[in-house]
Amino acid sequence: MKLKDLPLKERPRERLEMYGPSALSNEELLAIIIKTGTKGISVKEIASNVLIKLKSINKLENISINTFSDIKGLGHIKTIEIMASIELGKRIFLSREEEKSIIYNNPDNIYNDNKYLFFGKKQEYFYCLYLDNKKKLIERKLLFMGTVNRSIVHPREIFKDAYLNSASGIICMHNHPSGDIKPSREDIFLTKSLIEIGKIQGINIIDHMIITDNDYYSFYENNRDLFL
Repeated sequence: MKLKDLPLKERPRERLEMYGPSALSNEELLAIIIKTGTKGISVKEIASNVLIKLKSINKLENISINTFSDIKGLGHIKTIEIMASIELGKRIFLSREEEKSIIYNNPDNIYNDNKYLFFGKKQEYFYCLYLDNKKKLIERKLLFMGTVNRSIVHPREIFKDAYLNSASGIICMHNHPSGDIKPSREDIFLTKSLIEIGKIQGINIIDHMIITDNDYYSFYENNRDLFL
């Protein structure tokens, strides 16, 4: 069956738009990269034939120009496009690995490395940076979106990921789309609560930062007594 004959909700591109890339199978993702089929063979069939030939998705990492020369519908140009996609993925992964060697030991450093997460956002985003005992970044995670207050931001989610990552410390960050870095009463209440829970859990809240496009507010810099 040709791709155009499938119901919209079964076509790879449309499924990606509706559900996001993580919801797609390897075959569907590969079909999007390959783009089109050939006479008598749909793009999904070509993608399936690639996976059958390789036997393992991991083997895509080391393909060459001639790897798929025997697969109908997968010529020189499409193979190059697959190789380019794989190389881009490798570079993204490697950049993340390099990122994990970053040490966050001052608010300026934290702000400059993470402010891009909040550019142009029209609602509040709440991130946690999970650090090891040397303050090296282990994981960065978006946990909540919407108005940041004690009813939305759940400490159990924040500390659950700390345990999953074997983190020793947490830096919380959220933005104020209004551009005002002054903490609200909810921000202050939330920060105090997280610090107290962190002391009980043995996982320190290192800082809670409010971010705007041009500035930041650090609870640690302005309220160090809270962290003692």
